[in-house]
Amino acid sequence: MPLLRWPVPALLSWGLAWGLFLALRTAGLAAWMAMALAAGLGLALAFLQAPRWRRLMVAGGFPLSLLVSAHSLDLPAWAWLLPLVLLALAYPRRSWADAPLFPTPKNALQGLGELAPLPQLPTQARILDAGCGLGHGLRELHRAYPQARVEGIEWSLLLALLARLRCPWAHVSRGDMWAQDWQPFQMVYVFQRPESMDRVWAKARKELAPEAWLVSLDFEIHGQGALASMALPRGHCLWVYRVPRQD
Repeated sequence: MPLLRWPVPALLSWGLAWGLFLALRTAGLAAWMAMALAAGLGLALAFLQAPRWRRLMVAGGFPLSLLVSAHSLDLPAWAWLLPLVLLALAYPRRSWADAPLFPTPKNALQGLGELAPLPQLPTQARILDAGCGLGHGLRELHRAYPQARVEGIEWSLLLALLARLRCPWAHVSRGDMWAQDWQPFQMVYVFQRPESMDRVWAKARKELAPEAWLVSLDFEIHGQGALASMALPRGHCLWVYRVPRQD
């Protein structure tokens, strides 16, 4: 299952857990025992996933869906389509290869202004939050660099609209962070996933000006020495890179 593209492994794991649960109930096993065995299967399958957030989603999918179904037996059949529609709007298929919707924690970028100084007015610096989600990273960047022009790009139309409402002082566009030109920015901030970091660095080297900043929450770029790193509460870590000059 690790070779399958996300979220297919999660869907298969949830389906197998439900299949086991229904098969055991049909065979006459007690409900609590069937639930425990199906949940155990989901937990075992979760360990086939590498990132911790995926393990949590796979392990919790069956118990959560069982709980919801147990409390919603009176709902019409079409009501089950509403969460799927919202999920498709918030997390369209093209975003599956990128990071999930995990917000930047509050105060995660505190002290970044000292680690990675930017020019102030009148040559106002531009900062991009690549994959800005609901705008949590935009807010933290604005706190760290109140004089800079903070911008965000997000593929999900729903999330982009919500980020605009939450951060009216930021310029948020709906689009593909991989297709956008990073050349105009003095800093790019990402909260992606480990598998994306080589691609992030290649894009930064190609498009950002020499001495521009690349800041990553939680995930380092293997093989590239960070200019600085900062441990944060709750196990988070901030990695700060500077694009080298081309020889």
